[in-house]
Parts: sequence; C-alpha cells; structure tokens
Amino acid sequence: MPYITVSALSHRGLVRDHNEDSLVVGPWTLCGTMTERAQTLGFPLGSPLVVAVADGIGGQPAGEVASGLVVRHLASLGPALDSEQAVRDALDVCNHAVYAAAERDPELATMGTTVAGVVVLAKELLVFNVGDSRVLDASPNGPGEGGGTTLHRVSVDDSPPLAPGRRTTSVITQALGGAPRFSRIVPHVSTAPLTAGKRYLVCTDGLTDPVPEEKLDDLLSTHDDGRAVFELWKSAIEAGAPDNITLALIDLLEQPTPGPHVRHARHAETADTADT
Repeated sequence: MPYITVSALSHRGLVRDHNEDSLVVGPWTLCGTMTERAQTLGFPLGSPLVVAVADGIGGQPAGEVASGLVVRHLASLGPALDSEQAVRDALDVCNHAVYAAAERDPELATMGTTVAGVVVLAKELLVFNVGDSRVLDASPNGPGEGGGTTLHRVSVDDSPPLAPGRRTTSVITQALGGAPRFSRIVPHVSTAPLTAGKRYLVCTDGLTDPVPEEKLDDLLSTHDDGRAVFELWKSAIEAGAPDNITLALIDLLEQPTPGPHVRHARHAETADTADT
C-alpha cells in the first residue's frame, strides 16, 4: 500500500528575533515557534493531505499572526481539498480571513503572508502558491537519467522580473492580506500525477534565497527524510540564515517502512507540532 512521509522543520534563522513562518501537515500546525530537530510523520495514502508553509510578510505588523491564521484554516479545510477549485476556494477563504482579522484589530493592519504547498490525493498532487514561497519537485532521476536528483520548480513566484545579476528579490506582487484595503488574489494551482518514488520540497524563501538550487539539489541527492531536512536547514544556517526557514519534504513510498524516527500520524504527539 502506498504511504506518505512528511519530514519538516521550522526555525527563526540567525538574524530575525522571532519566527513569522508557520507550517501545516494534515491536521497539525506549527505556528510562531521553532525546532532544530526535523519531525517525520507517516500517513496512509487516501484522504486529501495538505502540507504547506506560510511566510509572514516582514516589515509589516504581525506576520506570524497572518501565517498562523492561514495554516490553521488550511488544516481545518484540508479534508475537503479534493480539486483545484476547492484549493482556490480555500485560499480565497484564507485571504478574506486575514483581512477580516486585520480590520478587527488596528494593530494588525496590513499584516499578510505568502503560502505554498501541496494536497496529496490518492492518484495526483495538487500544487498551490500565492507569493514567493515554493514547491519543488525533488524526485530522484530515473536509471537512464544519471541518478541523483534534478530539482524542478512547480510553483510560480509572484515576484517582479529580476534585475541583471540578481538571483533573488524580497518584493512580491501578491499575498494573502498585506494591503490597507482588501485585494483579491489569483492563486497558482496545478495538478501533477502521483506515483511511488515522487518527492516534493515545500519551503519558504528563508531556504531558497541564501541557498542556490544547485546546493539544494546536491543535498537532496545525498540525503533522505529527516536527515535531508536537517542538512537543508544547516546549509541555510551556514549561508547566514537572514530570514526564517521552514521546509517540508514529502515522499511517496511503495510500502510503509517507518523507522524509529517516523511516527504514524494518528499516534503523533501534538507537542511536536503544537499550534501556538
């Protein structure tokens, strides 16, 4: 029976004084806190499973409030996300929720967040994002492709064109919330086939800005599961970690093979993925 493992980690980095990123894996959320030890959860393939990161907009109020609000909504709506339209509708709900919370509390005015993630279905994968957090196809190459991993971006950055010589930008062209008045979003949502051996990386730009994709590619070719997540996080730390770092690595396995570091989701301790 096919089986899904999700290894995830969230950290404030070396410059920010707190973590404005949030994470959702199925019914579990991690908001406004951090861990230096990757957590790995196992899930049977079947019902929709949402895995996503949200990155609160820096330089504006309460980014952690906006990102936490979004992942909690996705955790609640996750079991119903069985189509591209359902995902678009859920993201619209999240966008309205961020603006409504900001309207109720002037201290939250203009708070906003990006979001990126996947919904794992029985036979396909729904990929979605708003902003510049990313989803990368990190599946191993086939035997005739030289082995290893070749990363392929399947999300779409909402960023202006890069200036010559620039690899990254902090500017985004749309987000959930983030403006003084309500602004509609046009989410990027697509469908990909799901087969055993597929692997996807979902992450905030706290990983992809300081660490080039070639380095990510090399680490994912060398490591799996929680060790891969730890090495990816460490590479961002070694590069100066100027922003919060949140990532989740999703693997579809042919058979359930959980080791001591893998917990069945139904038995996971909520303290490891506490909603704070």
